[in-house]
Amino acid sequence: MQGQEQLIAAAGAAAIALVVLVVVWLVLRRRHRRAAPGRAAPARATSWTAGLAKTRGALARRLLDAWGSSVDRDAWLLQIEEILLSSDVGVKATQALLSRLGGSLRDAAGPDEVRAAVQSAVRDLLAEPPTAAPAPPKPEIIIVVGVNGVGKTTTIGKLAYRLRQEGRRVLLVAGDTFRAAAIEQLGQWAERVGADLVKHQHGADPSAVTYDGVQAGLARGADVVIVDTAGRLHVKEHLMDEVKKIARTTGKLVAGAPHQVLLVIDATTGQNALAQARIFHAALGITGVVLTKLDGTAKGGVALAIRAELGLPIRYVGLGEQPEDLAPFDAEAFAAALFGDQQATDAA
Repeated sequence: MQGQEQLIAAAGAAAIALVVLVVVWLVLRRRHRRAAPGRAAPARATSWTAGLAKTRGALARRLLDAWGSSVDRDAWLLQIEEILLSSDVGVKATQALLSRLGGSLRDAAGPDEVRAAVQSAVRDLLAEPPTAAPAPPKPEIIIVVGVNGVGKTTTIGKLAYRLRQEGRRVLLVAGDTFRAAAIEQLGQWAERVGADLVKHQHGADPSAVTYDGVQAGLARGADVVIVDTAGRLHVKEHLMDEVKKIARTTGKLVAGAPHQVLLVIDATTGQNALAQARIFHAALGITGVVLTKLDGTAKGGVALAIRAELGLPIRYVGLGEQPEDLAPFDAEAFAAALFGDQQATDAA
């Protein structure tokens, strides 16, 4: 009887030891995954053609159909102007495009020449002059802003994914303290991509969270600190003052911060997106724009409007829901996806 009890006790101890070993293994494995920059699946190439299919179908086809419907070139040019304006390209961008195109449209002999001319003009309008990129500071402080519902938190998760793929250590700051779901969502992204996270309770002061987040980034040797902010209507002055305070907070801790202020714009909102960009830029000095939902809009011309009206560069475009569906903006690829030969771009 005593021997049987000893066997039971030994089996119990062995079981407990096994459970402890499994728990230790899981903890170490989780830490390893968070520390290793290459643990996430390799990013796949985003298809500009597929992502912008609706935009291409609506805009390019209308231009080519208009060319085929009129032999009066003056009337045709007026049609082109109307099509561009109705596609959210904006007055200034439309005028800039027509000016760049000059006589090439008037003298076009066929739809292929029309397509090539418009594609070239769009590329030139959106392209930035080549400059030598300075080495990013450490930590680089990025603040992400925008109105409600544009996809800021998701964009931050995708951006963190890209940076992790580059081997950079990323810390996310849950500065959207007014929406409890935003804190949880950012935490899920941090876990998913292997980034650190600093958060406070729901309703906490966003500037205090930002302060603690930047301090943690400094202490932990982060390469990049990305601050999420609450969605705010661009016409609400007190909310804009709050995000200005967040920006000032980062500057007190790191010289030159924030180093980037990214404005997330929903491409489906059309000319309202231009109004948002104008006010946020005046308040914060936007350094770049992220266009989301380009896969779901039949327009997309707002990219041209923002560039022509405000001179702001488009940094990234969102073309889907997966972590890899945030692509660095490429003016040539964008123009080709909109106006290039469909069979050629589909094969790319």
